[in-house]
Amino acid sequence: MRIATGVLISLAAVGCVTGDDATIDDETTSEATSELGTYASTGPYFTQPMFFNRDVSAVPKAANSATIINALKAAGGWGNGNVMQIDFTLDVVKANSTTPKRSFTKNSEFYSPDCDYTSVPLPSGGNVEGNSTYQCSNGGDCHLIVYDTSAKKLYEMYKASATSSSFTGGCLAVWDGNKAYTDLLRGDQCTSADAAGFPIAPLLINADEVKSGTINHAIRFILPNNRIKKGFTRPATHGTNTTGGTNLPPYGVHLRLRADYPINSLPTAGARTVARAMQKYGMYHADGGNIALTAQSDKHTTAKWAGLLGPRDLAALKVTDFEVVQHSAPITLTMDCVRK
Repeated sequence: MRIATGVLISLAAVGCVTGDDATIDDETTSEATSELGTYASTGPYFTQPMFFNRDVSAVPKAANSATIINALKAAGGWGNGNVMQIDFTLDVVKANSTTPKRSFTKNSEFYSPDCDYTSVPLPSGGNVEGNSTYQCSNGGDCHLIVYDTSAKKLYEMYKASATSSSFTGGCLAVWDGNKAYTDLLRGDQCTSADAAGFPIAPLLINADEVKSGTINHAIRFILPNNRIKKGFTRPATHGTNTTGGTNLPPYGVHLRLRADYPINSLPTAGARTVARAMQKYGMYHADGGNIALTAQSDKHTTAKWAGLLGPRDLAALKVTDFEVVQHSAPITLTMDCVRK
């Protein structure tokens, strides 16, 4: 929920801080980056390495990790009464070259030049977030996510609603799955269908990968807006008008489950699979809200969530079980989008 050239290296920028006691510099840093960690895989949805593919298990924690974690704990921790819970309402619908495309009418959540204005494939039987059809009838975020398997393009739209006679939508971000994105992704200070400027689908937990026992990417997470410092850090390209204090995490912060966390204490194999991904790839802050984690609904997957992973199977994880991965200094939020 919102308020108001080269291969991507989504890593610590020059000027990053390490150690145990330093604090974040609030000034915007250089765009130069240095490689930390290794790309363990590519995908999902992208053929080139992306920030969420980076194995950060051996990357140093940030100098201000303890400061951020303690501030987040003091502010109330996760949303939802400080319980890490999983939301299973997002869907990813698959299209191909034969799928009809439809043009849409922009609503008030479409921002220029941040958002893309083009026709969108709408496969039969699809739906928007939290609804059984493409019509947004519940007043929610109603994200529409469609992956064109033929063109290798990911269409992600915020506040989408379509019926047989109309199609309205907010911010649409079209991601080219064959493109080598830089650390500016679609553009500096630019949002996407997610407030941080990230793609959504590749950071979702889905039932097929959890059943396989391996998740090869980082995970999307959410915090209440009053627990987020205004500004963002790479790989985010955008933030919102959050109200958190100076020691709280900014948009795009990268958390990693501590290596010494007793994963075997978690109640299900699915929870343990997610936790291992949190140790290896971590999780990136992407949006404001109360439910910390987002999983893809099993409506369009082969595996089903029943008996695999439940909404509170990771409730034992507290913010103090995480550390902040080394990062750049926060970038001042201007919302002056410059598209790449």
